[in-house]
Amino acid sequence: MTTTQEAVAAAERCTPEFRRDPHAVYARLRAEAPVCPMRPPHGNETYLITRYEDARAALSDPRLSKDMYGAMDAYRRIFGDSSIALDDNMLNSDAPKHTRLRRLVNSAFTPRRVQALRPRIEEIVHELLDACPAREPVDLLPAFAFPLPITVICDLLGVPAEDRSRMQRLSTTVAQTGFGEEFKRAQQQAEEDLHGYFTELIDAKRSRPGDDLLSALIAVRDGTDGSLTQSELVSTAFLLMFAGHKTTAYLIGNAVHHLLRHPAQWDAVRENPELIRAAVEELVRYDGSVESATFRYATEDVEYGGTLIPKGALVQIALSSANRDPAKFDSPDELDVRRPGNAQDAHLGFGHGGHYCLGAPLARLETQLALTLLFDRFPRMALADPAAGPRWLEVPFPAFRGLAELPVVLDPAG
Repeated sequence: MTTTQEAVAAAERCTPEFRRDPHAVYARLRAEAPVCPMRPPHGNETYLITRYEDARAALSDPRLSKDMYGAMDAYRRIFGDSSIALDDNMLNSDAPKHTRLRRLVNSAFTPRRVQALRPRIEEIVHELLDACPAREPVDLLPAFAFPLPITVICDLLGVPAEDRSRMQRLSTTVAQTGFGEEFKRAQQQAEEDLHGYFTELIDAKRSRPGDDLLSALIAVRDGTDGSLTQSELVSTAFLLMFAGHKTTAYLIGNAVHHLLRHPAQWDAVRENPELIRAAVEELVRYDGSVESATFRYATEDVEYGGTLIPKGALVQIALSSANRDPAKFDSPDELDVRRPGNAQDAHLGFGHGGHYCLGAPLARLETQLALTLLFDRFPRMALADPAAGPRWLEVPFPAFRGLAELPVVLDPAG
């Protein structure tokens, strides 16, 4: 078997070895098979794009459709029929539908509105840290990284506090990937539960609207212009809740892990708070929480990197690989919070083009505040067992890039 074939096989299987170090595989693919045909477990012809310039172009290529209803047979084979009711949203659509849906939600994520959330986010961070034991090991993922963004997005949507743990549990089940019948049944039930929950919540807010995004979207839905269907409203609520916490939680976990593994970088940010914004961008580039962009499919024959992608094939864009491409970034495998030219649009961790992550300003602010307040309150924080290697999520094919656990001691010196 050639090196390229070995790399392809590893990428297809997503073995524990791949999860521990996907970047070595991606480096071989960029060099030897930058547009790599794959045969994932779902059986659909798929091409993986790994180089930066190809990835950036593909993310905004109108020939690569996000409307998975246009590839319905492939969509059903991968996700099952139960996903359809929750996927009638901007993530799975092209213009003009995508443009219309994005416009309706965009006002909630402007830089001004996001900055207005700063005091509330700081309050949540302090509450979570107050509840953590300082001098004994604590898993920072369930104690801090996950409840922070789920609380923020539920506040924004108007989800009652008593329902937030349920939302996190159900969305975690939906986010898991697998192909066994038991897995599919659990995922289908979670999708049905979420659809039912948001339908009931929308009905309740229609009778008693609040000062929240979901109530505002209901007003649009019930207006005279017909801008939002009931199906789109339910699906958009799910999308915002799902995308608004899972990726940010893993990003916070990855960021803390890598800063603790790179003490000089941790010290640089702790001693120079003005570096925090650049540091977050570098951490997204270095090991962000979204390893691959969501599926696209070719509406016609397209060519990337000298490889023909036939009409009807699925396309995955490896953001983690693009962000380590030495053709774009000097010394890409080094974490450098002072990286020159670290502009926010350099990396592809939040995507590119019309589907650029709508919640990127909020994810940035949450991560910046999470790290800043951790530095301030626990400057001596350390990994509970520095000799132990990280345990990464294991999935049948890469979507999220995140840790399965993050045991730390917040104040080891007492």
